[in-house]
Amino acid sequence: MRWTLPNILSVLRLAAAPLFPLVYFLWDSPVADWVALVLFVGASVTDWVDGYVARRWQLTSRFGAMIDPIADKAMVLAALLVVVAKFGMPTWLTLAATVIVFREVFVSGLREFLGAQAGRLKVTKLAKWKTTVQMIAISVLIAHGILPHAAIEGLGTALLLAAAALTLITGADYFAKSWPYLRDEQAR
Repeated sequence: MRWTLPNILSVLRLAAAPLFPLVYFLWDSPVADWVALVLFVGASVTDWVDGYVARRWQLTSRFGAMIDPIADKAMVLAALLVVVAKFGMPTWLTLAATVIVFREVFVSGLREFLGAQAGRLKVTKLAKWKTTVQMIAISVLIAHGILPHAAIEGLGTALLLAAAALTLITGADYFAKSWPYLRDEQAR
């Protein structure tokens, strides 16, 4: 592994994921919300920056290709757990979070199963949009602790539901692309 800027950013993002829920144990709102928002937005921005720098400066690596999606998923899933708990597990947030968690585990499992063929499950533009909407939705829901207003909660919930819908669509796309390999395994 080479310690390039993209790899360093991904490792830092991965290290930040378990810190996210810890913020709420260390501080009360609104301080915890401010710290969590800065941490999550910072992680979201570094997700874009590390990919851009890796491609622009030709610093892509196998380690980076492995650690980047793990760091993204770890941060999003940790933040989803905190948001759902913070809002008291309301039905729509819990449903959206469940869909997102299920898809992430499912697609990771498909990639693991496909092994060398996992390259067939390349990240699509729609999957990138899904990640962007997830990160914006979670940021808005965290910001609700700073500016507690029903409109902010409603916007965050609507965005998370939109992210869940995109999550279902991209999950189905990945499943469809992997189906020939799954079917071949069944024939053996």
